[in-house]
Amino acid sequence: MTRFHLPSGLSSVSTLTGIALASAAALATEAAFAQGALAADGTVAAAAAARAPIAMSTATPSAAPPTTPSATPIVGSAAFDAVARGRYLVNTSGCHDCHTPFKLGPKGPEPDMSRMLSGHPQELKMPPAPVLPAGPWLIVSSATNTAHAGPWGVSFTANLTPDADTGLGLWTALDFRNTIRSGRHLGRGREILPPMPIPVYSQMNDEDLNAIFAYLQTLPAIRNRVPEPWAVQAAK
Repeated sequence: MTRFHLPSGLSSVSTLTGIALASAAALATEAAFAQGALAADGTVAAAAAARAPIAMSTATPSAAPPTTPSATPIVGSAAFDAVARGRYLVNTSGCHDCHTPFKLGPKGPEPDMSRMLSGHPQELKMPPAPVLPAGPWLIVSSATNTAHAGPWGVSFTANLTPDADTGLGLWTALDFRNTIRSGRHLGRGREILPPMPIPVYSQMNDEDLNAIFAYLQTLPAIRNRVPEPWAVQAAK
């Protein structure tokens, strides 16, 4: 049988038990202090309460420090905004390259944002497209980059502003999606001609196409009647 030798002055099992309990209480107090479970008078809360998850404060939190917004919009987040998403897609998908007429700036051709996305200027009457000799050159474009001649004939970039008579003002989001998906005007009319990258844009999902249309509908409406495409014979 193992005998325990108590230090001098400790002569009973009850004393040893008291030491053990005191040690356990000290450890519990230390743990409770680390978890913020001490009451104002220094007492320890009940063990169950100390082990319970800390409740969220109902006090109004102080303002968070400002953060730098991400350069790329986050699709599907609570702050997602269709118009902002549409603006981002239009500005990064080359829409201005053809649908906003170019003008001559101090550093060369640049988009004329006073005619933003209004298509080929109606007052710019194009002469017959030059006939290129046989060889590697295939396409001719106007200085405004809104008229393009090639094997398909001559195409003119469309007015994307919400003008009801000459633009997209009477279109619906479904009309817009059908046009991009099918490569045909309103999904059932004439073919959308090069250089419009229909094979690329037709891969966009409905959410992105709806966002583009929503943004286009917020643009200033510009009355500008774009001419119909020329057939191949008329381009010669």
